[in-house]
Amino acid sequence: MDHVAIDLGRPNSVMCELGPDGKKTRRRFRLDRPNLDRIFGGRPPSRILIESSTESEWVAKHLEQLGHEVVVADPNYAAMYGERNRRVKTDGRDADALFEANRKDVFHRAHRRSEGQRGVMARLGVRGALVRTRTRWINVVRSLLRREGYHLPSGAAESFADRVLELNLTEELKKQVRPLLELMDPLNERIKGLDREFSARGKADPRVQLLQTAPMIGPQTSTAVVALVDDVSRFPKAHKFENYVGLVPSEWSSSEKRIKEGITKRGDSRVRWLLVEASWSILTSQRPDCFALRQWAEGVAKRGGRKVAAVALARRLAGILFAMLRDNRPFDPTRLGTNHRRSVA
Repeated sequence: MDHVAIDLGRPNSVMCELGPDGKKTRRRFRLDRPNLDRIFGGRPPSRILIESSTESEWVAKHLEQLGHEVVVADPNYAAMYGERNRRVKTDGRDADALFEANRKDVFHRAHRRSEGQRGVMARLGVRGALVRTRTRWINVVRSLLRREGYHLPSGAAESFADRVLELNLTEELKKQVRPLLELMDPLNERIKGLDREFSARGKADPRVQLLQTAPMIGPQTSTAVVALVDDVSRFPKAHKFENYVGLVPSEWSSSEKRIKEGITKRGDSRVRWLLVEASWSILTSQRPDCFALRQWAEGVAKRGGRKVAAVALARRLAGILFAMLRDNRPFDPTRLGTNHRRSVA
């Protein structure tokens, strides 16, 4: 079987393969479906290695439809780039390194999320964009009000426009904020519509319902975690999932020096943010099912502060949710212990 590697990029990608003379050859091409058809259509089946990236899934599916085996490789596997000089990085050198990794089987396959869960992650991304847009609009209006000495009572984002209209604003100020306030209701309806969709999806998926037995885990967070995990068996233990979400401390070690810094923040930022938000809710809640987790986090807060405690609790919460999915058991606060990763919370 022929071996091919493609360093994906926009607008151009670089492929590397062996030419008729047995030497490596490179080809730069524009990344689109017609060019993939022209280059790979009709040729003998090949094993094509590409890195996991934004474009990797549609490229992999298209190449598979053309009859080729496609390896979507984890770009974090350093051994895959054994022949690449880290001080000199070019698309051509990357394609060469990927080709050698393909030929020598020096790669780790990245998880390719199921089509259904890819759709869920896309919808969650859309909702996140809408919420960020609403937040920016709210901040603009608040700034305009503060400039004129108005104080807006706190409240939910959904009621923001109504609270602004209750103020005795000048005609000029009303004119300034009106364009944003008029757009607020349609935006809120879009967000509510997506929330209803996630709620309905959660009722149809037992795994999503299972995660909602944990404190402060609602439809959006549970749906996002299930979509991110996809296949729980791909993580051998909870720590691997915590690392996948980017909630473990980064570390720099050399000789006798060992320096731990902030969390790695690798992986899906949306799920990480949702887990941190859930941990803040647990820290401020008086609900009985939050007591054990809150007490543990307060102990961390005494040593490192509440922000550190919130992130540490988010990491522990990620491990608990993983254990619940792995063992298919609901949350049970009486089972929380120091070894929470091995027992279902």
